[in-house]
Amino acid sequence: MLDPVSIGLAIKAATTAIDMAKKGVALYKEIKATAGDVSGVLKDLKEQYHKIVDPTPEQTKQYNQEVKRVQDIKNANPHEVLDDIWEHLGGFVDAYDQIIKAYIEEESSAKELYKGNESVARRALRRIKIRTQLDTMLAEVRQEMVWNTPSELGDVWTRFEAMWQQIVLEQNEALAIEVRRAQIARWRRNQAINKAKALGAWIGAIVFVLAWMWGVLILIRTSQTYRGLLYYVSQ
Repeated sequence: MLDPVSIGLAIKAATTAIDMAKKGVALYKEIKATAGDVSGVLKDLKEQYHKIVDPTPEQTKQYNQEVKRVQDIKNANPHEVLDDIWEHLGGFVDAYDQIIKAYIEEESSAKELYKGNESVARRALRRIKIRTQLDTMLAEVRQEMVWNTPSELGDVWTRFEAMWQQIVLEQNEALAIEVRRAQIARWRRNQAINKAKALGAWIGAIVFVLAWMWGVLILIRTSQTYRGLLYYVSQ
């Protein structure tokens, strides 16, 4: 069964990775847009700020934040930003893959007898919710990487998705085999336990019968009839 806590953490990790990748794309575009013109941007910010008569603390705070942002863009290495985008995408697909595996396992176990307390409707709703969240996250990251991706990456999402689908199909087949093996191993384990229980019951029955017979023999030997018979035979 899907662990709600683990799934929640994986979904949070996936959405965080998407947000970080989007911020990385935006930063990379700003680096390219302001390349060689940072000084002019800073000068313009300074002029606009000093035009304000008696600026409020909030306006000063916003000015300082914008200056820092522009300076960060100036000092940022575009190659490192691209590497960060790749890393965040990797974090997304790792979390996505974790959720997909749990979802597939849940579907496989659905064919087994369920002995828990949840209703069928609640289990169905949980699976629909997770499936919807997966589709939404994938659509969001696809849109970002197709329409907003840096030109240096080209059709990276199209190439990545084709390779990903190929690997997913291969892994789904392997996972299905693994789940089937686990089901067979569980069935064999249950069979062994049932056999052990049956053997224990037989042994218990035999011990009971032997103890009962032994008790009967002792009762006979200690009875008056048995003693009288021994006395008669000895005469």
